[in-house]
This record gives sequence, structure tokens and C-alpha cells, in this order.
Amino acid sequence: MLPESIPIQSSWQPAQAARTADAPALAQHLRASRAHTLALLEAYEAALGPLLTVPCSPQLNPPLWEVGHIGWFQEFWLARNPQRRLGMVADPQAARAPALLPQSDALYNSSVVAHDSRWSLPLPDLQATRAYLQATLEQTLALLADEATDDAALYFYRLALFHEDMHGEAAVYMAQALGIGLPPALSGEGATRPGGSLQSLNLAAGDWTLGYTGRGFAFDNELAPHRVPLGAYAIDNRPVSWRRYLPFVEQGAYADAQWWLDAGWQWLQAGQGAAALTGPRYLRQVSPGQGESVWEQCRFGQWHALDLDAPACHLGYFEAEAWCRWAGRQLPTEAQWEQAAMTQPGFVWGEVWEWTASTFNAYPGFVAHPYRDYSAPWFGDRPVLRGASRATSKRMAHPRYRNYFTPERNDLHAGFRSCAG
Repeated sequence: MLPESIPIQSSWQPAQAARTADAPALAQHLRASRAHTLALLEAYEAALGPLLTVPCSPQLNPPLWEVGHIGWFQEFWLARNPQRRLGMVADPQAARAPALLPQSDALYNSSVVAHDSRWSLPLPDLQATRAYLQATLEQTLALLADEATDDAALYFYRLALFHEDMHGEAAVYMAQALGIGLPPALSGEGATRPGGSLQSLNLAAGDWTLGYTGRGFAFDNELAPHRVPLGAYAIDNRPVSWRRYLPFVEQGAYADAQWWLDAGWQWLQAGQGAAALTGPRYLRQVSPGQGESVWEQCRFGQWHALDLDAPACHLGYFEAEAWCRWAGRQLPTEAQWEQAAMTQPGFVWGEVWEWTASTFNAYPGFVAHPYRDYSAPWFGDRPVLRGASRATSKRMAHPRYRNYFTPERNDLHAGFRSCAG
């Protein structure tokens, strides 16, 4: 149970329920996540053909590799794992049972298969990959039907579920990058935006318990919970909108080094092609006949009039931090963000991932879970993002969850909010 002083709110009740789901509920979640994966795969096939060919990029994976990796991950940690019932204390090096696909470890193990090599691997074709996904899910559900009910025994089922949900979201932002159209049910574009106006939420100085508490599943980087002193601060009740962000662009800040970190300025000058970046990704200004130019946004390959009241999205950390300097504001720390999200009813989140001022580091008392490469290799070199985006599964949208990407990543459905104090 979470402390009684922090009641579970409707915005993250589905995520808390998934983290504490019993075996029958987990079976339903696993089927739903796999159906989502297959629907995305069908959309990709319609756009790209059965070979699912995409350009090699540090921000992408080959779609055929991605979905095969999902099946492999589930099989590796469940059907092939002799210590699966030990949960987070299982030995990741324990000898594994044979795989359904004899070559699958050499193809899909992301810990050993170099990123750029994934485009040249002899992957099974689309039909065989779909069959592999079906077989691994059937294995998992058969094991789950006879599983014990404690958190340790259910740990790897929950991990496999959230892992698949993460890759589902990655498929959405890859579709955005490639201009692949997705129906609203897959892209999250059809979600209703929360109403209300911009307000400042004022929080008093005090201690906050940072990190996951209570029973159920937690990612290793969310542990161990610990007290963090916080001074008084004021934080936006919603992410920065395009209406607030665009004056920064229109006043030439993308060409003014004073607002940027040195690394951010270097990133701007390098650009994403031949020229330096002059504004946010997926935005353009057009002049529709008479009058001033207007902003448009490319969403899944189609240009639309920009909704100025929508959260600014597809911004990297460098852009968020530069805007805060320009506006005389700052990014919240992850402790400030977490406290506000869990204690302030007017705190609106879940439309975009939100960059914070915190570097992704281990909490005191951190112990790596069996999936060793999930957190520890990335400590110290990237900012933390908090919240969720419209493309995030509701099962993943938990206020304790810590996301983390390198600061130049502007392909994500990410924005930010500002604070003072």
C-alpha cells in the first residue's frame, strides 16, 4: 500500500493496478499488449511492405527486429528462465532452456547485438516472426495459469508486460519520424485534452519520499525510496504550451548562443542535415495568402494547423532548458515533479513526457535487478523525464516512473513544464 496521505489518483490508478495485478489480470494485460503490438505491426506492413525496410538511424530499430525482440525477451525471462519465481533476486546468468528459435539469442539479445548490426541480421521473415510472437505468448500464458501469486513469482510477467508496452510506444514515435500514418487508437492522437488554464502551484518546504513504496512491481531505478529535502517552490500546473514556447522561436533564440548550454549550442549547429536547426522538429511556418505566416505541425506524415494551446512536443532537453533560461524559469527536479504530481489535484500530466533538471542516477541503496542493462549502464549521462505521453500505455503512466534519454532526443513525444524557487 502507498502511504494513506497520498491517495491513488485516477490519472495513475491503471498503472498502480498493473503493478499489483494478479495472474488473471496479468493474462488480460499481456493479451492486450500483444494485440497492440500486432496492430502496430499491421500498420507498418501497410506502409512499408512485408520487408519493413527503414533507414539505419541511431534513433530507430528495424521494425522486424523490434517485434522479434519482444517475443525473445518474454521467452528469455519466463519460459526459458529456471529462476523466474525468484523475481528480482534471480540470477540472470542461470543456464537457460533451449529457445523456440535456436538462433534467437544471437539475433534479439539487445545486450550483445550491436545497434547498427540489426539492419544486416538474417532475421526471420514477417510470417515467421508473427508465428514466434504467437508461440511465445502461448508459452507465457500457460505458465502464468499455474503460477504462484506472490510478487516475486509475478515479477517477470509484469516486467515482460511493461517491456512490450515500452516498445509499443517506441513504434509510435518511430512512425512519427518516418511519416507513417497511424489510427488514433494506436497513435494516441484521439485523446481528449484536459481543460483548464495555466496556474502556478505553490508547495511549501519539507521532505519528500522519492521512489516507489508499497507492494507490487517496481523498476530497479525507482528503489530504494528515500527522504529528500525540498525548499519551497512554485511549479506550472501543466506543461509549457506552444503559445508560451513559440515567442522564444520567433524572437530568434535558436540563433542566439546566450540561451543555450554549450552542448546544446553544438547540437543546434550540427543540425539534422546540412543546416543548423532553426526551430522545433516537425514544425514549419507557412504564408496562406494574405496576412502573417502561421505555424503548422507534421503529425504522422500529415501537416496540420498547430494547436497553440497544446503542450509543446518533440522538444529535446537542450530546447527545454534554453527556453527556461530565456523565460527566467527553470526545469523542476524529479523530486519536485513527483511531489507535485502525487499531491496536487490540479497538476495536469500525461500528454507529453517532461524533461526535468535531474540527471539519471542511482538512488541510495540501488541494487540492479536481473535485467542488468535496464538502468545501471545509463546512470550519469542523461536527464530524467517524468510523466507519460499520449502514446504511453496507461499501464506505464505512473508518477514514480523514471524515463531517461539523451538530451538531444527530439523524436520523443516530450515537452516540459517550468518552475521557480
